[in-house]
Amino acid sequence: MYLTHYEERLLEGEEGEALERAIRLLITLGEVFGAKRLVKVKSAHISGVSYLNLGEAGLSFLEEQAEARARAQIRATLNPAGMDLERWREMAIPQSFAEKQLEVISAFERMNVETTCTCTPYLIGNEPKFGEQISWAESSAISYSNSVLGARTNRETGPTTLASAMTGRAALYGYRLVENRAPTGIIEVESSPRSRLEFSALGYVIGANMGNGVPYVQGIVASSLEDLKALGAAAATSGGTALYHIEGITPESKGFTARGLKGLEKLKIDRQLLEEAVSRLSSEVEKPIICLGCPHCSLNEIAEVAKILKDKRLKERLWVFTSRGVYTSAKRRGFVDVIEGSGGRVFTDTCMVVAPLEEMGVVEVSTNSCKAAQYLSNRGIKVALDNIDHLLREAIR
Repeated sequence: MYLTHYEERLLEGEEGEALERAIRLLITLGEVFGAKRLVKVKSAHISGVSYLNLGEAGLSFLEEQAEARARAQIRATLNPAGMDLERWREMAIPQSFAEKQLEVISAFERMNVETTCTCTPYLIGNEPKFGEQISWAESSAISYSNSVLGARTNRETGPTTLASAMTGRAALYGYRLVENRAPTGIIEVESSPRSRLEFSALGYVIGANMGNGVPYVQGIVASSLEDLKALGAAAATSGGTALYHIEGITPESKGFTARGLKGLEKLKIDRQLLEEAVSRLSSEVEKPIICLGCPHCSLNEIAEVAKILKDKRLKERLWVFTSRGVYTSAKRRGFVDVIEGSGGRVFTDTCMVVAPLEEMGVVEVSTNSCKAAQYLSNRGIKVALDNIDHLLREAIR
């Protein structure tokens, strides 16, 4: 592999042991995938933050990195933690868990990582430009940045994104190369999704059928940021999809003509397939907590919830998850006060997927996220899927 003078200095340990280990990890990864060189990256988004997933081994690794003076040299943001860092007691988080989680956050702070604790960094200022090389983990953020923004990242991990944050480099292979971003299959949507849940279900069906391929989706009439966020998150969950193109909507779709798509396998998806996906992921529940925000809610989504709940009173528990940056905007506009005035709660820094629900006594959840439904079901938690407006109106009734 070709290395620049800067990269050789890192590899030879001239800039310290932490940077030597980081660059060696990236070089080894690149050699495995046949990369000819490393490439500069503009930002990193680091996963592996919740103590629920890290455990003692993960915490020890982060502590060792911080002690070795590992420091981010480019902008580096952080994925959700296992709790709201300030209001964790309201979530019934055990004291022992909270103490460990705060140690995790402290380690990242010492490494010069922004403790944003969100899976939607593009909503709080870390929004890469078209064609920009980045190093991101978190499957839904990868999908959104690759597909909707047209940035370039592979499906990175917590350790590789931390290494990229420290060195400003990543191995040049996979979706970082233009030739690997072309569609590998065509998805014909017979009836355009009409709700956020249907977009999530569509993503789930696409991922389950395409695996880690690159789908070219036809038949979607219109979509919002929130719709594409939901679609990408679900596709990444069921099949590992890290890049998709939607005809006439995503920025790279216009580069693929009918001739270029000739010979690709086609899959037709109708509304029945979407309904079947929702049905498979749903269970019967009695007293669930309504959990919204997987991926984290945007300002528009919080506004939608507040509009439904204005001057109403909830008879069921509602937890809305978002980033601290979006929370500040929602609070300023009065949306948070409306939601919490109705009996709900708006939490930051975490979500239902990375929180220790079992230790919190949560056994049933209702949501509009197919991603959350799969992850929670795998943990033995019963999940019911439905649209936001129906979930909330039933909770008011």
